[in-house]
Amino acid sequence: MEYDVLGYLGAGAALGLGAGLSPGPLLALVLKQSFSHGTKEGVKVAFSPLLTDLPVLVLAIMGVAWIKTHPVFMGGISIAGAAVVAFLGYECFRVRPLALPDMRVAPASIKKGVLTNFANPHVYIFWFTVGGPTTVLAAESGLLSPAAFLGGFYACIVGSKTALAVLAGRSRNFFSGRGYLVLMRFLGAALFLFALFLIRDGLEFLGVL
Repeated sequence: MEYDVLGYLGAGAALGLGAGLSPGPLLALVLKQSFSHGTKEGVKVAFSPLLTDLPVLVLAIMGVAWIKTHPVFMGGISIAGAAVVAFLGYECFRVRPLALPDMRVAPASIKKGVLTNFANPHVYIFWFTVGGPTTVLAAESGLLSPAAFLGGFYACIVGSKTALAVLAGRSRNFFSGRGYLVLMRFLGAALFLFALFLIRDGLEFLGVL
């Protein structure tokens, strides 16, 4: 996938927003901690990907760096990555208004966030099929491109979850209103578009295009 630096930044941002705002175990924990213990505890959970993703990312990059010399495998990974991103987009369109009850539990937000993210299979699937391959391919254009992709991704996944923690700490209305649903539909469309680019790259690796 060959983009300029801004293209990689945009791709990382779109994926980060999709992952950050889509319902899942980590988002549920962000909201629960914010509802029960205030914004600060939800924000702690929002930063947990920065603590958990590095080993997974390193393993994914090492694996893809070897596979990159085999176009057929890279084609398969790109197609699989397209399926993962399309599923994220589909999940965005399936989002319904959120209504979570109060939960009175001990905070331990960082510990819970780390354990939740480590136990989430979507993290491993994403980095081995989308995040890792995109980072490796971006590195062919120099260090700035992968830095832009990863920077855009983490700024948006952490930033979006932090914003949701702030909203949850102040009001539940946003999650049951139309604004949240419109935002998720927009992100779903952006992810579907990105999935098409991954399919194109996969077909190029396979020699179809």
